[in-house]
Amino acid sequence: MSEPGSSPLGRAGARAVTGDPRSLEGTGLSEAWVAELVERTLVEDLTGGAPLPSAPDLAVAHDVTSAATVPAAQLGTADLVARADGVVAGLPVAARVFTRLAPGATLTAGAADGDRVVRGDVLLTVRGPVRALLAAERSALNIASRASGIATLTRRWVDAVEGTGAVVLDTRKTTPGLRPLEKYAVRCGGGSNKRMGLYDVAMVKDNHVAAAGSVAAAVAAVRERAPRVGVQVEVDVPAQAVEAVEAGADFLLCDNMAPDVLREVVALVGGRAELEATGGLTLEVARAVAETGVDYLSVGGLTHSAPILDLALDLRAG
Repeated sequence: MSEPGSSPLGRAGARAVTGDPRSLEGTGLSEAWVAELVERTLVEDLTGGAPLPSAPDLAVAHDVTSAATVPAAQLGTADLVARADGVVAGLPVAARVFTRLAPGATLTAGAADGDRVVRGDVLLTVRGPVRALLAAERSALNIASRASGIATLTRRWVDAVEGTGAVVLDTRKTTPGLRPLEKYAVRCGGGSNKRMGLYDVAMVKDNHVAAAGSVAAAVAAVRERAPRVGVQVEVDVPAQAVEAVEAGADFLLCDNMAPDVLREVVALVGGRAELEATGGLTLEVARAVAETGVDYLSVGGLTHSAPILDLALDLRAG
């Protein structure tokens, strides 16, 4: 598999642990994208759309409640705490939310992305101006809770198929504007990424076949236009799987196939193309599907239906 965020599939795994809780090393997230996400998230909460002042004190002043009730010079320590068991993700991004409003804050890591945590665990500790910590609180929690919820659900799927050799994949069914973070969270949970978008892998589905006239014609057209791009073909029955492989497909999406049908496809074309089971999968059937011999299980629900992991910020006096 290729590096996270590249074509066609991202490597499973979490970020490298470093001494700086804000470090993006090993995440596959770019500095520019994270900075934009942090700014956009804070703008949404603090100004409702107006540009956030570059000066932290002016930005924090938009939190009308904290500005009215907390002395400007008051310092404090806050713990980002798990309120439920799960797998964490997005902590370095959440840390950058705090330092955007409190550049001189001291941060101490209590956990790293990809860690399993239990209720009560301290994930990150931040010391700085209380006004800034409170102004950053909800934005930081929204990011980390969302990412950690995806990582937690992904880990359940990965655990369900452990030992089968099958890899759990995500899809493009992500929250608009959050795809890099959500796909990173899947990796933190032990899953892997499918294509990042329409640009890096060709996926020939039934509508493309109808427009091109046949599977062979569709695959040939993609090869001519984008010879370096991997070609995936969606198939519904074993005969289509054979047709797609003979047309030159690299990867087959076996859509809504029962385990016995998947075993037939594996017997017919296994080894000639990578095989992915997709459509209608649940945790209850995940292992039975994985044991058919397919290479991958793709699960849109990892990103479109994951509940958040309940996290909170607890402020300590002094």
